[in-house]
Amino acid sequence: MTRQEKRRKAILKRRIFICTSLLIIIGIVLGVCYAVSTLKTKKDNSFVTNESSVSQKNDENENGEPTLVSSATVINTGDLMVHSTQLDGAKYNGSYDFSDFFKYIKDFVSGADFGVSNLEVTFGGTESGSYKGYPAFNTPDTFADAIKDCGFDLLLTTNNHAYDTGLFGLKRTVKVLKDKNLLYTGTKESADEKSYIVKDINGINLGMAAYSYENICDTPGRKSLNGNIISADANDLINTFNYARIDEFYSAAESTVENMKNDGAEKIIFYMHWGEEYQLKENTWQDTIAQKLCNLGVDIIIGSHPHVIQPVSLLHSESGEHKTVCIYSMGNGVSNQRQELMNPECTTGHTEDGMLLSYKFDKYSDGTVVLSTVDIIPTWVNKYPGKSGYIYSIIPLDNKNDGSKYGLSGNTLSKSQRSYERTKKTVGEGLTEIQKDLGCEIRFK
Repeated sequence: MTRQEKRRKAILKRRIFICTSLLIIIGIVLGVCYAVSTLKTKKDNSFVTNESSVSQKNDENENGEPTLVSSATVINTGDLMVHSTQLDGAKYNGSYDFSDFFKYIKDFVSGADFGVSNLEVTFGGTESGSYKGYPAFNTPDTFADAIKDCGFDLLLTTNNHAYDTGLFGLKRTVKVLKDKNLLYTGTKESADEKSYIVKDINGINLGMAAYSYENICDTPGRKSLNGNIISADANDLINTFNYARIDEFYSAAESTVENMKNDGAEKIIFYMHWGEEYQLKENTWQDTIAQKLCNLGVDIIIGSHPHVIQPVSLLHSESGEHKTVCIYSMGNGVSNQRQELMNPECTTGHTEDGMLLSYKFDKYSDGTVVLSTVDIIPTWVNKYPGKSGYIYSIIPLDNKNDGSKYGLSGNTLSKSQRSYERTKKTVGEGLTEIQKDLGCEIRFK
């Protein structure tokens, strides 16, 4: 073989080697791509499978029990009142600023999912005359601004002072709240409005209604509030009940509960303005009405009007199928009902006491809604000199020594500590009963 032939043969071998190598490399690349694609597909399918598995686990835990899907926390406080000295202290440079009332509880209220309070004044405006306190409350609209800024969402507008500025003030109060995007229940502008609300809070529908006692009235077909016979036009604009015609209320309450449930309510809360002022324990009427509401399926009853805190109880329906948590009186949120001014009505300091009551409902994947937590934070109203008069601030007492966090010392700190102990003594036994029976978490802070 000549040298030239050998050379051509070597070149051919190299070309064959190069082509073979290229084919092998291409094969490897294609194989890798296929493997990656297959792996990605498997991974994607595996992710979908895991999602399905997670979804199933959200419906049931390992033991086949429903799982928690949502919670709703509602915080409540007692009567919000504005007496004349409170008006004087809030007035500055020709306007009224009530933000000092709520500055220390704002974080608590705004931290809940929903806030409720009893509005025991009217917004009658200057059309109803001058602003004034007891016995006929007419409060500046800026009070509603301070309430909203604190984080409250719903105001209870039916009570014995709801007609203090007449039919005009009754309607105007509702209009002011509407204009400020605050919810209300207990009174209304027109008779065709519902007498309750059903509120979706984090996917849990809570039905809420408020009722106030009436005075005895001898005029047929008329109601009386705060000693005043109200206009016939107002009869259907305010939720009330009369102890002398209590069966009428029971019938109305039954219809309200049924209507709430038809509107999707999963739990029912009734706010009752009842009882006797300054009495440290509920009366027979409160017990009787509360038991009837329990029988009707109401889940929580929260009371106002006595201006002092009254006991907490767990009620059992006569059928044995239902249980109701009842707080007979929340006490005062804020007022000028000071110990030194209450002689002879209540000289023990209880009118300075209130509470932040929060309750939490949990909803599970099978649709069940249960009461899981009840919290009570005692509050005490501090009164101290300001620029134009006395300033009033609601002091939350996480424990009896916490008044010092809010600038209390000496006598004011001692008064707040005594307030804490009074509240603990009043509600402690009932909270223990609720915890033992319902198994929910009870916290008295």
